[in-house]
Amino acid sequence: MSLDIRRLLTFSLLIIGLLMKPEIVAAQLLGTGKGTTEETVKIPEDSLGRRTPQGTINGFIKAIGDQNYLRASQYFVLSKRSYRKTAERIRIAKTFQQLLDQGGNLSPSSIISNKEIGRVDDDLGTGVDHVGTITTSKNVIQLYVENQSDDSQPAIWLFSAETVESILSADVTGEKTFLDRILPRVLKERKLGNVPIGHWTVVVVMTVLSYLLARLLVFLIGLLVQKTWKKAATEQGSAIIEALALPVHMYLTVILFVAFTQRMGISIIVRQRFGIIIITIGILAFLILLWRMTDFVSMFARSRMSRRGRISAISAILFLSRTTKAAIVVIGIIALLGIIGVDVTAGLAALGIGGIALALGAQKTIENFVGSVSLIADQPMRVGDYCRVDDIKGTVEAIGMRSTTLRTSARTIVTIPNGQLSASKIENYTHRDRFIFNPIFNFRMETSPDQMRYLLVALRSLLYAHPAINNSTPIVRFTGITADALKVEITAYIEAVNFETSQEVQEDILLRMMDIIEQSGTSLAYPSQTLYMARNSAPSTEKAAEISETVKKWKDNNELQLPKFDPKRVEELKDSLNYPDDGSFKPKED
Repeated sequence: MSLDIRRLLTFSLLIIGLLMKPEIVAAQLLGTGKGTTEETVKIPEDSLGRRTPQGTINGFIKAIGDQNYLRASQYFVLSKRSYRKTAERIRIAKTFQQLLDQGGNLSPSSIISNKEIGRVDDDLGTGVDHVGTITTSKNVIQLYVENQSDDSQPAIWLFSAETVESILSADVTGEKTFLDRILPRVLKERKLGNVPIGHWTVVVVMTVLSYLLARLLVFLIGLLVQKTWKKAATEQGSAIIEALALPVHMYLTVILFVAFTQRMGISIIVRQRFGIIIITIGILAFLILLWRMTDFVSMFARSRMSRRGRISAISAILFLSRTTKAAIVVIGIIALLGIIGVDVTAGLAALGIGGIALALGAQKTIENFVGSVSLIADQPMRVGDYCRVDDIKGTVEAIGMRSTTLRTSARTIVTIPNGQLSASKIENYTHRDRFIFNPIFNFRMETSPDQMRYLLVALRSLLYAHPAINNSTPIVRFTGITADALKVEITAYIEAVNFETSQEVQEDILLRMMDIIEQSGTSLAYPSQTLYMARNSAPSTEKAAEISETVKKWKDNNELQLPKFDPKRVEELKDSLNYPDDGSFKPKED
């Protein structure tokens, strides 16, 4: 075997090995002799739960709730000197709790980041998160937690050294909270869940008081709006006020409860436990507001479409309203699950994949829905319109969410999907503001020039005089001489409310034109290929002579209305005809 063949076989085997087990072949090429990669070292969990900012706050609250202040001190960045002194560590933790009880506020647990990297969407530096504030009589202390580990070590989040220093410098001697001053000793000494019973009692009282006070404020705001807003007494105004009443009531209750409990000195342990409930109520109030505003917009749009006679739009409005409400419910469930600590990332990813699969499977349905929305918005046709869609003519009977039905002149029903309809060329005959009148007359070759001049003037005079012809200048032109006729083309526009009326007007004009042609002494031409075996009647020489005399008088008096009509003559002719003509049936008018 030659050297080139051996190299080719070796290279082929190497390629096959890389495709089958690349890690084994790579290890053999590197000379390691290992067929598997080393397992990733699992990072041990922190017993205090300090891997994330949320874990640090929850662990600290639990520690002070258990009155384990030594454990609570392990959530602070302390100097070596302070860390060695147990009494100092306990003092710092108790001072921190006292400041939080007196005027502190920690962010609800669900808002604080539950990731090891913390929040990255704030203005703070990497590894620093803002978690609350403490308001004292002298200043405001900002509470921060910092990641004390570098990138090579697991994260450990602690209250920053700056925060601890601010706590130590705060003066808390002699300061008592409002509850400490008014509660009897028995309600302060007896505890439930390591919190004085008096605090739990005040929370219940403040909940009821906040609810009643918020209700009173909503009532007063409603009266003020009714006095100052002119449309408050209308149906729309009342609907808006009713839609906003409950959400505003819930928001005011939450705001008043937070303000009262913070200023009265209720324990931070109680307030932190109520944090999730407060945020949940706030989210529910917002979702209720969206739900009621959806109902209001839907009701307003449906009533407006009903007044305009756009019945087909009501079904689309109802569908959009239901879709919006379904989206509100889904968003609300996701938000509430996130508040209680459920990781919804995987669920959202699965929902996204499912949505893509559903969209692919229901592509035609979505296309028809989008088409129906575009039809309702653009209104190229309405129910009752006579239209042509591609090569189909018919009257629109219904515009649904999926398809539109047309009834043809053969009384059959044609159903067209809205997706296809929105992409088709739609010709709407109902919305015409005028109807074209465009006959072409072919006169006999024996027609004299004066007879042709008479015809042009008389036909145009008829169009000027007819009241159903549009004011735009009608066109009556001698356009050519064919092999067997003299061609005259007429173009005008009939003003009529519908197609049937335009046909009536066209019929009247054609009959009057036949009278004019009869008076001129000529007639319409027959096809030259026709062979007449009967005796042919010659044109009337007397009428031709009369017409020639009439045209001669026009010329002598400079009154020949060719190639243009005298504007004064046009004004004299306008609406000078009786339509319907004398002798026609005329329905009595009320």
